[in-house]
Amino acid sequence: MSAITISEKALKRICEIRESEKADEQAVLRIGVVGGGCSGLSYKLDFAEQGASTEKNDQEFEVNGIRVVIDMRSFLYLAGTRLDYSGGLQGKGFHFINPNASRTCSCGESFSV
Repeated sequence: MSAITISEKALKRICEIRESEKADEQAVLRIGVVGGGCSGLSYKLDFAEQGASTEKNDQEFEVNGIRVVIDMRSFLYLAGTRLDYSGGLQGKGFHFINPNASRTCSCGESFSV
């Protein structure tokens, strides 16, 4: 079971970014939760070389053809989360729909549980 699902729009945008950044096709999408933001916790997305700096308890799985790595602490916060992408004039960017969040900021970039 994966902690998250990725919408088709988000998947398409992830592939576009990976191509524009000339990231290796074997690069994995690292998703995490870090302290910060107006609600206390923020989401983090980046590419990492497959196998690079993975920790023993990292959770690795494939979502819609993308290899995803989530550290165990973040995995606990992200269970059941959906990653979406909006290209509209308002709210353009990636959006996390997290059922574990008890409160989110108005921009959706930070949350608390």
